[in-house]
Amino acid sequence: QVQLVESGGGLVQAGGSLRLSCVDSGSIFSINAMGWYRQAPGKQRELVAAITSGGSTNYADSVKGRFTISRDNAKNTVYLQMNSLKPEDTAVYYCAARGGYYSTDVRDYPYWGRGTQVTVSS
Repeated sequence: QVQLVESGGGLVQAGGSLRLSCVDSGSIFSINAMGWYRQAPGKQRELVAAITSGGSTNYADSVKGRFTISRDNAKNTVYLQMNSLKPEDTAVYYCAARGGYYSTDVRDYPYWGRGTQVTVSS
């Protein structure tokens, strides 16, 4: 049973940084692809970044150059380092997991955390 728990969200001023963490317990983390999604009020959930078990990554155009996804298989943890934050980055950020390669389609992820709120003030 995969259990994902996010942490690290909060309130930050524009231009600031946050690092989100997601711990995966109860599964073979090292073979899972992991993704970070976000959902702002009134909007669809969108992919922010994804990473394969081998470390290949994919980013949404809106965060390229500002966000970095990484993983520590020894700690069963995936991270999202967010720099140069903008008010439009405000959303609930979710961690997701799936077996095999990462996917950009939200429907391909069967496992989800409960989310962590990120609020960027202008």
